[in-house]
Amino acid sequence: MKKRLLLLGLAPLAAAFLGTAQQDIWILIDGGRPAYAFALPAFIAENEPAKSTAEEARRIFEADIRYTRIFQLLPTTYYSYIRPLDPKNIFYKDWVSIQASLLFVGVLGESPAGELTFEGRLLDVKSERQIVGRRYQAGKGDLRYMMHRMADEIMKAFGEKPIFTSKIAFVSNRDGNNEIYFMDYDGARQERFTFNTVRDYMPAFAPEGRHIAYTSYRGLQAGLYLDDIYESRRTTIAVKGTNYAPAFTADGKKLAFSSSMDGNAEIYVAEVEYNPTRIGRIRRLTFNPAVDTAPSWSPNGREIVFTSDRGGTPQIYIMDAEGANPRRISFGSNHHDAPAWSPNGDKIAYVARVDSVFDIYLYHVQSGQVRKLTESNARNESPAWSPDGRHLVFTSNMRGGLQIFAVDADGQNLRQLTTQGENKLPDWSN
Repeated sequence: MKKRLLLLGLAPLAAAFLGTAQQDIWILIDGGRPAYAFALPAFIAENEPAKSTAEEARRIFEADIRYTRIFQLLPTTYYSYIRPLDPKNIFYKDWVSIQASLLFVGVLGESPAGELTFEGRLLDVKSERQIVGRRYQAGKGDLRYMMHRMADEIMKAFGEKPIFTSKIAFVSNRDGNNEIYFMDYDGARQERFTFNTVRDYMPAFAPEGRHIAYTSYRGLQAGLYLDDIYESRRTTIAVKGTNYAPAFTADGKKLAFSSSMDGNAEIYVAEVEYNPTRIGRIRRLTFNPAVDTAPSWSPNGREIVFTSDRGGTPQIYIMDAEGANPRRISFGSNHHDAPAWSPNGDKIAYVARVDSVFDIYLYHVQSGQVRKLTESNARNESPAWSPDGRHLVFTSNMRGGLQIFAVDADGQNLRQLTTQGENKLPDWSN
């Protein structure tokens, strides 16, 4: 999981750009939100061995930029109307003529041993200024990671949360047993994390990206554990009773989960400390004969949304972080479950069963309005948000067998991420 990527140069000028430049060309997407017109010509290869690698690098980077929903790539046919790109002498008026707001210039070199160097520059066409400049050096096996890093730097320059070097954890039985796996945001580089003879379920990333909590049936009990991803260190959270559905606060210092350690499924909160990792005090938050489960924190850590059947059927409730003031936000006799609070705090995704069909819905916290996100005669479950709150991953059998899918928060751009075995219960790292 560790990446050895050498960052050779830094040249961000985002402050100057964001403070002074006003773009004239806008393309409206996502319900009227403006997107920057983004020119992405072919990357320049410094030598012959780099040609095919430069093409692959551009394809990876293009997919990242297209996924952002804040940039709109210009058609490549536009580039035929202007002179060839010279990275040392940019003719900005050429790019103005094809209505580009932003221009990205990439130059890639490759040594005979496969060592790569990449220089990427994002330019503001109107003000003729550089917004972001990065130079990387890495092995060829880290090409995808290098391009994702570059895309993340651009996201940060525009005040957005980077997502391209994030990971998605999920459960798969592709090797004969339910284990935890990791993959890139786009489904690439799927790799197994746990290697057990018992079932592992419900992974949840800690916000610092180094630890992951999950349920494992060691000793025939559903215990909750916290693993260091990089150093294979395991910390026990709770093993008495059945323990599952872990969820971290945004600062990673608290972990909510459901447990039957006192005889009934209730919501508990554990204090988490790091360096070295240890679990502190565990407090019980809910006290009733119903099943309380699936907690998810608000971004500010002041509230928890969860599932409870205290009203007769599973419904969605919100309570204060100390367990007080529970109030129901879903209604009707339908089954509601698996709430997930968005990183921006404005929405809660959850699953509802209507006419025997499970779909994902979005509850708008301020207005209380509900919008249906998925629309298929299938079982759509286990929603989890991307770090920037623009996308979700979820489990579905819409194409046969359980698989992981991704969709934008407005219901567009459905993408299948897994195909091998049955895959479920995704969680997206920060």
